Amino acid sequence: MHHSRADNCIPSTAGKFNTANGRQLGAHAVHFRDGVFLKDHVIKCLCLSLQTVRHGFPYQPTALAFDPVQKILAVGSRTGGIRILGRPGVDCYCQHESGAAVLQLQFLINEGALVTACADDTLHLWNLRQRRPAVLHSLKFNRERITFCHLPFMSKWLYVGTERGNTHIVNIESFVLSGYVIMWNKAIELATKTHPGPVVHLSDSPKDEGKLLIGFESGTIVQWDLRGKKADFRIYYDEAIHSVGWHHEGKQFMCSHSDGSLSMWNLRNTTKPFQVTFPHGKIQKDGRKESCKPILKVEYKTSRNSEPFVIFSGGLSYDKAGRRPTLTIMHGKAITVLEMDYPIVEFMALCETPYNNEVQEPYAVVVLLEKDLIVVDLTQSNFPVFENPYPMDIHESPVTCTAYFADCPPDIIPILYSIGAKHKKTGYSHKEWPVAGGTWTLGSNTYPEIIVTGILTSRHADKYGLTLQMLYKLKTSKAFEKPKPAEGRAAEMVEEDPFAVQMVSWCPHSRIFCVVGISAHIILYRFSKYEANTQIVSLEVRLQCESEDIITPSENENNPCFSESGNAQLLAVCLVKDRMVRVPPGYQAELVIQLLWLDGEPPQQITSLDINSAYGLLAFGNCNGLAVVDYLQKTILLCVSTLDLYGAADPYQRLTRSPRRNRQSTSGKFCMRGLSNFYSDSKKRIRTSYQSLTELSDNQQSVDMERSKSPTSDHVNGHCTSPTSQPKPRVPMGPEGPRLTRRGPGRPPFRKAQSAACMEISLPVSHTEESRENSFSRSRSSSVCSIDRDTKEAITTLQFGESYGRKSDAMPTPCLWVGTSLGMVLLIPLSIPADQEERMEEPVTIGPSGTVLMLKGSVLRFSFLDCMGALIQSPHEVWRDANASEDPDRPRRRKLVNFSPSSSQDNCGEGHLAVVCSEKQAKVVLMPSQSCLFVHNITESSFVLRADVVSVCGSVCLACFCANGHVMTLSLPSLRPLMDVNYLPLTDMRIARTFCFTNGGQALYLSSPTEIQRITYSQEMCDNLQEMLGELFTPIETPEAQNRGFLKGFFGGNSHNFDREELFGEASAGKASRSLAQHIPGQAGMEGMKVAASGVMGDLARARVALDERGQRLGELEDRTALMMTSAETFSKHAHELMLKCKDKKWYQL
Repeated sequence: MHHSRADNCIPSTAGKFNTANGRQLGAHAVHFRDGVFLKDHVIKCLCLSLQTVRHGFPYQPTALAFDPVQKILAVGSRTGGIRILGRPGVDCYCQHESGAAVLQLQFLINEGALVTACADDTLHLWNLRQRRPAVLHSLKFNRERITFCHLPFMSKWLYVGTERGNTHIVNIESFVLSGYVIMWNKAIELATKTHPGPVVHLSDSPKDEGKLLIGFESGTIVQWDLRGKKADFRIYYDEAIHSVGWHHEGKQFMCSHSDGSLSMWNLRNTTKPFQVTFPHGKIQKDGRKESCKPILKVEYKTSRNSEPFVIFSGGLSYDKAGRRPTLTIMHGKAITVLEMDYPIVEFMALCETPYNNEVQEPYAVVVLLEKDLIVVDLTQSNFPVFENPYPMDIHESPVTCTAYFADCPPDIIPILYSIGAKHKKTGYSHKEWPVAGGTWTLGSNTYPEIIVTGILTSRHADKYGLTLQMLYKLKTSKAFEKPKPAEGRAAEMVEEDPFAVQMVSWCPHSRIFCVVGISAHIILYRFSKYEANTQIVSLEVRLQCESEDIITPSENENNPCFSESGNAQLLAVCLVKDRMVRVPPGYQAELVIQLLWLDGEPPQQITSLDINSAYGLLAFGNCNGLAVVDYLQKTILLCVSTLDLYGAADPYQRLTRSPRRNRQSTSGKFCMRGLSNFYSDSKKRIRTSYQSLTELSDNQQSVDMERSKSPTSDHVNGHCTSPTSQPKPRVPMGPEGPRLTRRGPGRPPFRKAQSAACMEISLPVSHTEESRENSFSRSRSSSVCSIDRDTKEAITTLQFGESYGRKSDAMPTPCLWVGTSLGMVLLIPLSIPADQEERMEEPVTIGPSGTVLMLKGSVLRFSFLDCMGALIQSPHEVWRDANASEDPDRPRRRKLVNFSPSSSQDNCGEGHLAVVCSEKQAKVVLMPSQSCLFVHNITESSFVLRADVVSVCGSVCLACFCANGHVMTLSLPSLRPLMDVNYLPLTDMRIARTFCFTNGGQALYLSSPTEIQRITYSQEMCDNLQEMLGELFTPIETPEAQNRGFLKGFFGGNSHNFDREELFGEASAGKASRSLAQHIPGQAGMEGMKVAASGVMGDLARARVALDERGQRLGELEDRTALMMTSAETFSKHAHELMLKCKDKKWYQL
């Protein structure tokens, strides 16, 4: 037997490969083990883990910007992220290294650049002319805090307002401060003794670009003459100012205030506003206006063929509590109030022209909400919203689990989309989505993918492709009766959704879908293209027992259970509909399996699930035991505790517990009280085995486990059959009583290993959305109580497949592989009738189980290979629509696809390989001899969170994600390390719960409660990523300004003669203080180019960057040459003047 020792494992290196140049060199290796030739596939196409795309809604958005020429949208977030959106397919994510919140975004319109102002008082200039934007320059303010920025159209000078009330000017090209500064004490009158507050608004006058309007928080407004360096006028208003909007002619502007009012000002008379309105303020009986909420932003946009649009957020009266956030559109005398589902973060009117001195012609309003992005159509009188093409609604509630499927059957996507399209909302605008910038092509090597997400509000959604298009939604609560309104203490129960999704299992070939709920229930769905009248079958299972309970089946009950004693009931709010219901096309509920409450105690949550459509069986387990259900006959085949799976030779000596006392309680109260306690415990406990987390407790001690040698022979634990057959005793009893062995006087107490099934960390209770999400975290130990740590062993993974149930078997048969939290692997053979008619009538028999092997840590994954190293797929049934009309002459039969190990190989030997991965190590076992061929200790200091056997570049490998953030891949079957990258440390349980791998070298996880991050570790994907991503910048000619006419140009001011370079440049304004701000050069996007270091697209990208750099150098050289020529001319002029001055003077007069 070959053992790959732990000390021979290649050490992990942060961000680097453990193979030469990041790739595994060499050819296919052939091993000879136990008389079998094994072909080892060495994968040559692995690369550094690289983020590809991010889907979903930006988490905690803070800022919004729009380029009216390029028609792209940017959204900033509190965590420093930027999402740039264009047409469907153009979706880019950027991240500030500092992680500081984005305060404001400013596009350099039609220039392919973006300026961001962050909460750490730093300005960043992003280059958008590459598929992966990068920071070109940064400017860090040291002594002042940034509050507002304004960049005029076609200007390279950025106005920056600060908390001290000063206004600085930044050159966008060089990203340095100008010496021109507008100090707050010069902007206001000298007689004013109070500070005006931070700058909340900056804008240039549409009439004259040389006039800058400065708004201070206190209510002071100043128009500053940039040429004359003086104030044209000053306005002192009693109410605080939040925003200002200009009329396009530049003769008047509108302000929004903290008292819910809008004030209109005319430049001819600035002593007082010529109009003050309270749009939502009513006159009370005493003649006073009722108090209103602040109007946080107002936009004043003119239209050529109609009245101006006044759009603002807020301003509602305080008379009613709990009002929904609103956006108000005033068009002439008509006032339309649009209620929003979430608070408004920012909004922006989209106009036809980028020039502020032309008629604006608004056609839409983009509204950024806390959890959504909507666009309102202003061209229609009823103001409909546009249908959002981006997948922004994966976050309707916190996502609790994910599943990732690549290379799905090609027909499943159109069917899901056609069914899901029927349930879409109507009433959208008929116009095209206005954010239509950028370019995107499908690419040459795309393939269909489906992501299934389960969320806290009991829905699941399937999504497709690199652009992530919503396909289908399913609400699992429709299988249950509507809960009655709770009163008193029972009302605590409705705080959390009892139907929240905890786990999903989907078979794309048979289209059978299973959902595990937080209330310990399982719903089985079948897909149908036709609506039907159906009755949902309900099965009740009792998987709740004590260690000393004697397992005796009941002769009269259809459902086996562990104990006759106790008051078992169902959850009051999870009652399955017991009548015929009409279900629409799509996924239709067929069976609901519910775990019973016992004596007021809720059932333990389900920790593992597997379904096989070819066998017609469903298996699930928790910390109490295992159950197998025949969903074709709607019967329970097996319901047994974990201890009894081992038979008479349990390798562990376990502590016993005193018998539990039966508590008397009424059925109506204990369910409500128990559920409340159940959710309370779920919110308070998040269990994990990561040792660094255990350091939170000073008294937490390491727990060791004493193991005995794992038996490899079969052990009989009884014979379990379908309940329709004659029941037989499940537990062999001797004269000494129950077979559970008590601890002897000389034996140490049994203690479990430090695995995710036995460690527990109590975190403070928080009622935020994120903590609610974590309260339903699907950790592998979510069902193990701290009291039961010494006696309970959870079922952590299950897998149906064709295997050898006994060492003496000559042919593979249906089997169930069981993995536990103690690292034990058990094999349960199944006997399934082959004939279709017999399958529906004859019972499925379950043979005795046997222990196959033992691993360190909880078992996470099973997979099967033939001796050639090819992956053996699980048998499945080909989908057939049960509701379709049937031909009586040709009755439909079940069509099964069986991937037997014996049929997938010729002369390479009999049997197959079983790949088993746990939290600590991986093993490859040869069946049926059950001999361990290869073993590899994956990690010692951490533990594996997720492991999957996936196909990459035509070969298979074992991909692992560890709690310390390392992404590892191991070759199969030799388990040689191929890649080890320190990608992402475990920062919260969301990542651990949602991280999953799929074929093609891809993986995904929830980077935030509302966003899915996809990554790749395939070199082929990395090479083609530039081609697959969309282009953010498209060369478009800047629209020409309208001809203003002679009279308007003559009387409208001399805005076109305003030269900012002459006014703000170093020659006239001088240099700013070096201590005020620090310039930080960026990477200029070369990091993104290094990723695409090979392939034609990489060469083109490098050539483009080199050309841009060459052009930039030539431009700098041209600037230096011009400066030298100017200096020479100045020197020549001064020399000539000096010559003329001294021409007629004598030498003694000099």
